[in-house]
Amino acid sequence: MNQGKVKFFNESKGYGFIKDKETEKEYFVHVSGLIDEIKDDDDVTFELSEGRKGLNAVNVKLA
Repeated sequence: MNQGKVKFFNESKGYGFIKDKETEKEYFVHVSGLIDEIKDDDDVTFELSEGRKGLNAVNVKLA
């Protein structure tokens, strides 16, 4: 399980980005990959899954 912080999440469009605390990499997150509702600056845990354009954050939960 990776740990990160929500850098940006647009509720109306249903997507955003999470920054990994360890690697500093940013991952795309779609509303379909959420377990909990998230907003900007939330601390979260997540898993990575291969998407159409690279790795996506999935199973995103509040930390």
